[in-house]
Amino acid sequence: MNKAKPKKSAAREWADALLFAVVAASLIRWLLLEPFTIPTASMEKSLLVGDFLFVSKMHYGTRIPKTPLQVPLTHQKIWGTEIPSYSDAIQLPYYRLPGFSDVERNDVVVFNYPVEFEYPADLKTNYIKRAVAIAGDELKIEAGVLNVNGEPAMIPEEMQYSYDVIASRPLNAEFFSTYGINPDDYLSFSDGSGYMVFATDQVVERLKASPVIKSVNKRIQPAGGENGIFPDGNMLGWNRDNYGPLKVPAKGWTIPMNSGNVIKYGFTIQHYEGLENVEMKEGILYIDGQKVEEYTFKQDYYFMMGDNRHDSLDSRYWGFVPEDHIVGKAWFLWLSLDKFESLFGKIRWNRFFKSIN
Repeated sequence: MNKAKPKKSAAREWADALLFAVVAASLIRWLLLEPFTIPTASMEKSLLVGDFLFVSKMHYGTRIPKTPLQVPLTHQKIWGTEIPSYSDAIQLPYYRLPGFSDVERNDVVVFNYPVEFEYPADLKTNYIKRAVAIAGDELKIEAGVLNVNGEPAMIPEEMQYSYDVIASRPLNAEFFSTYGINPDDYLSFSDGSGYMVFATDQVVERLKASPVIKSVNKRIQPAGGENGIFPDGNMLGWNRDNYGPLKVPAKGWTIPMNSGNVIKYGFTIQHYEGLENVEMKEGILYIDGQKVEEYTFKQDYYFMMGDNRHDSLDSRYWGFVPEDHIVGKAWFLWLSLDKFESLFGKIRWNRFFKSIN
């Protein structure tokens, strides 16, 4: 006669339920969907600060973790501490499961911030931008207008630029609010003569029609070099509004390593191609101490830009995004909270379950 199994204690049942929940959530987060919050205004007005969205791992294919020794449901640190949540003692080679599609031009993509070299590639901070150019594309920006492969690029419906707004009287938050401009999107000039405002084309037209607005002018930088622009804005004479032409590297693309290409692509080869000993000296690229006459890229790359074109830290400043840094496709919103409102006014009801384009 079999003895009846002893009944689990309440504590044991709770522990089993918690373990199951952690395992299930970890698998869903790794394989299918991961929640993401919009922390900055770089994608406004397409995506707003306070938007909560799901990132699809399925679209581009789920990455096998390169850093497998990690506390479940964490990223870089254990919650509420400065204690690392991972060990990099084991680093696996990059591999991605089959997905529904490749990254397509103009997709809104979540990726690991490439130049955050203090972390393993799959644990770098997540960023979200639009893939304005994909592997093999050539891009150029002239007076703030983006062209890809010689054609005008797609213009996001809610794209923003910065403008100088001159008014006949001082303007307050209530005035700007009627135009959908929140306090983070405008700044008074130090001399009080006007305002720097981030706005869409539609809002700009409404501002121009206001009887208190004297002028609205887009803040486009004239041609010329700008410090901090990738790969060397001062040497190439590029800035945020006048940039390129620059071709995005594609897997299998072979280029001569002349001095111009060393400037444009040396940083990318040095940091993202999985090479151990890369140096650049006096316009020459050396790998393992040997001068390189030509180089063939090992993976695809992408050029990312924010829809808030004058308030976005993007590929114009830190360069290409490697294929192995791609996390997933921004899919749809499930919640949106406005930090400038209170109680139920904080919820942007019209953004619930909105797809991301």
